[in-house]
Amino acid sequence: MRQWRMIAYTLAIAGCAGQAGAQELTGTLKNIKETGAITLGYRESSIPFSYLDDSQKPVGYAMDICYKIVDAVKKELKLDKLEVKLNPVSSSARIPLMANGTIDLECGSTTNNADRLKQVAFANTHFLTATRFVSKKSSKLGSIDDLKGKPVASTSGTTNIKQLTETNAARNLGINIIPAKEHAESFLLVETDRAVAAVLDDILLASFVAGSKDPDAYVISSDAFSKPEPYGIMLRKDDPAFKKVADDATAALYTSGEGQKIYDKWFTQKIPPKGLNLNTPIGAELKNEFAKPSDSPDPDSYK
Repeated sequence: MRQWRMIAYTLAIAGCAGQAGAQELTGTLKNIKETGAITLGYRESSIPFSYLDDSQKPVGYAMDICYKIVDAVKKELKLDKLEVKLNPVSSSARIPLMANGTIDLECGSTTNNADRLKQVAFANTHFLTATRFVSKKSSKLGSIDDLKGKPVASTSGTTNIKQLTETNAARNLGINIIPAKEHAESFLLVETDRAVAAVLDDILLASFVAGSKDPDAYVISSDAFSKPEPYGIMLRKDDPAFKKVADDATAALYTSGEGQKIYDKWFTQKIPPKGLNLNTPIGAELKNEFAKPSDSPDPDSYK
């Protein structure tokens, strides 16, 4: 009788432990466990980070990193299957869609900065960029001051248009800022001469120039609106358990050397759908970041 009581007691303790383990899940992990699905937000024209290929499938450097996080989530939750849902996002809608629970990860070219950290969180940095402008060589625009009084495009909801606006006011340049809905539209405004320049992250400008009808017709400024800034996979704020899974997954990816292989795949080799090669080898700053992963929003920490 006593033996049976001990067995019953042990089973009861095990049951309580199981219930406690289940109750420990909160936030995004709890929702993913209950629904059996995770939703990735993707961009349609942020080459090579997140964009649509010729079959309208989202692909890119940030997409590959997000799928590594998905694998880690699946392992963490001990799931046999995990459905991956894909949801398009724009520059202006990505943060609201993250905050309201529509997407769980945003796989794009989103800058991690102090202002955004008030609303969302970021996994470890996967790229460093600076805000510059592209123009046609025939316009002969060498510096930011050369944009004075001219129409200049930038994408709504980005740090780029914010920096352009601040610089415009600080230097009293009188620039006519044209807000575009998407990055591709910003560049199109320059292609069609409706703007003399487009202000975006330099790597995005390089991708648009490489994919244009006449790449030699364009020049990207050496003059920058910002210091090098970090990109990170965006996730919900105040969800430490989910962030830990994302941070651990990205840190393991970058320190293993596989991170640079994925980088090389998208930045130094031909990519779909046009077979473009951005010819942008990994820089010393990002190499250092991969060796010691960080989610810092401070540009000065990436020297």
